[in-house]
Amino acid sequence: MDNTELARLSTQVRRDIIRMVTSAASGHPGGSLGTADLMTFLYFEVLKHDPASFTATGKGEDVFYLSNGHISPVWYSVLARNGYFPVSELATFRAIGSRLQGHPTPVKGIPGVRVASGSLGQGLSTALGHALAKKLDGDPCKVYVLMGDGETQEGQVWEAAMFGAARGIDNIIAFVDWNNQQIDGSCDEVLPLGDYEGKWRAFGWQVLTMDGHDFSDMRRVIAEAQSLCGKGKPVIILTRTDMGHGVDFMCGTNEWHGKAPSQEQAQKALAQLEETVGDY
Repeated sequence: MDNTELARLSTQVRRDIIRMVTSAASGHPGGSLGTADLMTFLYFEVLKHDPASFTATGKGEDVFYLSNGHISPVWYSVLARNGYFPVSELATFRAIGSRLQGHPTPVKGIPGVRVASGSLGQGLSTALGHALAKKLDGDPCKVYVLMGDGETQEGQVWEAAMFGAARGIDNIIAFVDWNNQQIDGSCDEVLPLGDYEGKWRAFGWQVLTMDGHDFSDMRRVIAEAQSLCGKGKPVIILTRTDMGHGVDFMCGTNEWHGKAPSQEQAQKALAQLEETVGDY
């Protein structure tokens, strides 16, 4: 896809996010909106995957893990629009009995979801385990994982980071949604991340940075990350984004980390997001 097509899709994904969270009167629009470009790019441009033959093991295909599971609306949208399940099912988000719960879980057998997530700090461990299994199986495909920057205040993340480097797990590409916002304020206010690039390098990772709203930059940096795989070190891409990107009154603030808009606010948001490939 060219950048124009990707932009159209990510705009529709943002519409899905607003409509899902508003309908449920619950959810996390801020980080979902902020990662819509990255998730669209990954699922439509990067991952080698086949929705029709999804398996938990993911043998012979790339696999993706969402560690910061509270941004499930963006994941559900890109999964549905890739054909993992009907787009119409997005209307059941957070409903009692729905497969599309606020934090993803495979309990009801939703295609695309391999583990429950939302308890922060666990996704990198899971992804590294799957990547190690692929290496042991001789599977040449890669593992991708997305974390939040506030999430990396969890100690388990750094234990996993040490393990990945120590075992030379070099078939993984991790992303951090580096928006400097979390539920209680900015990361700088809650627990500063400090020399973030330096920390990951010190833990033995190959570190790249990327603009998470620029498809050309994503194309270049992710290609570089893929070229670094197989060279003895895990790879991480620190991805600069704006929380709430695409909706002016939600952008750049933690206020919308976990708050649903009112119907009036939703209409203001949707007015900024043109319907491009059809609402559910």
